[in-house]
Amino acid sequence: MKVKYDKEVDVLRLVFSDNKIVESDEEKPGLILDYDIAGDVVSIEILDASKKMNNPAQVEYQAA
Repeated sequence: MKVKYDKEVDVLRLVFSDNKIVESDEEKPGLILDYDIAGDVVSIEILDASKKMNNPAQVEYQAA
């Protein structure tokens, strides 16, 4: 998984695979899910990320 934050456009993107995106849906305002040909989620985009979280450039990872 990759986490990308573009400060210039204030978008946080969680990328789960390198599969080609064939469809995107805005499930809720500012939350976009990208799907591959099989219907699996490829990535999630959070628009206006700095307004929805304290520090979108900071990532903490925990394995359970």
